[in-house]
Amino acid sequence: MVVVSPVGPPVGKFGQHASVSPFQPAHKKTRDPGHVSNQVLHKLAKHESLVLFFVKLRQCQSIATRDTSPQFFRCKDHESLADLVHADRFGVTLSSPDQTERKLEAVSCVAVPSVIMMQGNMNQVIQPKPHHHFHFITGKLAEVALRDVVSKLSHEYGFAYSIGVAPITVAALITPKWLLRHWDVPSQATHVVVPGYCEQGISLLQESSQIPVLLGPVDCRSLPEWFGGKSVPVDLSRYNTRIIAEINHAPRMSIETVVKRAKQAAVDGADVIDFGCDPTQRCHRIGDYIAAIIDQGLQVSVDTFDEWEASEATRRGASLVLSVNSSNRESARDWGAEVVVIPDTPGDEKSFEKNIGFLDTAGVKIRLDPILEPIGANFAGSLVRYAKTRNDYPDHAMMMGIGNLTELTDVDSAGLNLMLLAICEELRIESVLTTEVINWARSSLRECDIARRLAYYSVRNGVPPKRLSDALVMLRDPKLTPFSTEMLSSLASSLKDNNYRLFAQDDVIHVLAAGLHLRDADPFLLFEKLMQQPASDNVDASHAFYLGYEMAKASIALTLGKQYNQDQALDWGLLTREEDLHRIKRGNRHRNS
Repeated sequence: MVVVSPVGPPVGKFGQHASVSPFQPAHKKTRDPGHVSNQVLHKLAKHESLVLFFVKLRQCQSIATRDTSPQFFRCKDHESLADLVHADRFGVTLSSPDQTERKLEAVSCVAVPSVIMMQGNMNQVIQPKPHHHFHFITGKLAEVALRDVVSKLSHEYGFAYSIGVAPITVAALITPKWLLRHWDVPSQATHVVVPGYCEQGISLLQESSQIPVLLGPVDCRSLPEWFGGKSVPVDLSRYNTRIIAEINHAPRMSIETVVKRAKQAAVDGADVIDFGCDPTQRCHRIGDYIAAIIDQGLQVSVDTFDEWEASEATRRGASLVLSVNSSNRESARDWGAEVVVIPDTPGDEKSFEKNIGFLDTAGVKIRLDPILEPIGANFAGSLVRYAKTRNDYPDHAMMMGIGNLTELTDVDSAGLNLMLLAICEELRIESVLTTEVINWARSSLRECDIARRLAYYSVRNGVPPKRLSDALVMLRDPKLTPFSTEMLSSLASSLKDNNYRLFAQDDVIHVLAAGLHLRDADPFLLFEKLMQQPASDNVDASHAFYLGYEMAKASIALTLGKQYNQDQALDWGLLTREEDLHRIKRGNRHRNS
């Protein structure tokens, strides 16, 4: 780890004391600078733990590696590279022609502005001081989140700060060249912190600045770690949108079944249980159903246009009626419950306005639902109506029936639920009605529960719902971590036991054991290859079952682009079922014994 802190006055090549930069890498002592030849520099280039990029006046001497995501920081003052980098600090070793190892003692050429480029695995840690003034630059979207994080850091460390909001929505689109035309650094600033996306070309910014320009993290939530502290956990405990879970055709079920479903819906995140009536026949026992659900401590709504059902349900404790239009609005005055107001037909603004006006005048508590229509039936137009309704009635509660989209679209429901809950959060639509009838929407309640929290956090903090939670990343994985081909080959050659290691990457499944490295995209063919090997005599029935199970998981991972880790469950987000380790017990498993 590179610790950047105010240390000592550094000694330059000619013995003079250079002025101190508060962001020079710490080191134990100053060594006399020596000379490093180009041959040594080229050898250092092959060392993947350290990269130096040294800028001279009118001359550049560089070292490159395969790493494409280095981190930068620049020393403002004239300091020698030997003062900045010490082999003992980074553990750098160089192989000489006779294969012996020696330490890198120093690097020549001093007293010029220098840039040090570290690979991403060397984390830059900043140690702020009370006299520092950090000027943070960001885009419009992340301003609120950045202010929240920086204000807490300022209070903790005592430094001053300012925030420059560039005229761009997303900070990820900021480039150093573009930023040169738009930044305005206050005179009191001692350091400028730019978004982590500006790593390529940060020297352009430094050359035009009289103070250090520091490359901050990509995500402002990582600033506490950047300052040497702990990361701030994402708080997804809060939300605005309430979930109404409809039990469709509830009268066709027994009371016990309805109560069981209601209790599970509440566990999955429902705030209100909606008793969905059968439009073909009146439910004469509706009061008993409603009372049984309420006895579980649950809030209940009733979904019916039948005035008697609505009256009986509210008499037994239902607190919300879905829905009311001109056909039943007269009776709504007598129910003593909140009602959801809809237009007589989708898109009929005049009837919608009349129904709202009538119930407002009658003193009935209402929430508004312009009706979400499915794709192919003016879906986009219905979304516009929600925005218009919010604009026309800024103080009224609203509801969106999102099941009209999730149940009527051939796609897994998680993505739709997140998008719809985000729309509700931005438009201040306080409740959604959903259900879990169609199989691809069978986890909609849990998805909505997570989606409303992500949407709340994103809107409140002005950040995209990215890297907040993996719970809704179910089909694929957020990131794959394959091993290099060289690593697998090296592992295969070093194994000394007959236990099988499985890997799934590069579109094939790998099986490794002592003296064995098989691979194939087809697990059946791979198993056939394995059984042709002399070492496979240890594959008894239970071991074959284990390998088949693991290969099935590996094959699924390859198909969907998921990370496969042997003896671990595939990550299905909120649907993940953790597994116990299923390794075969040690012992004599040889079939011929």
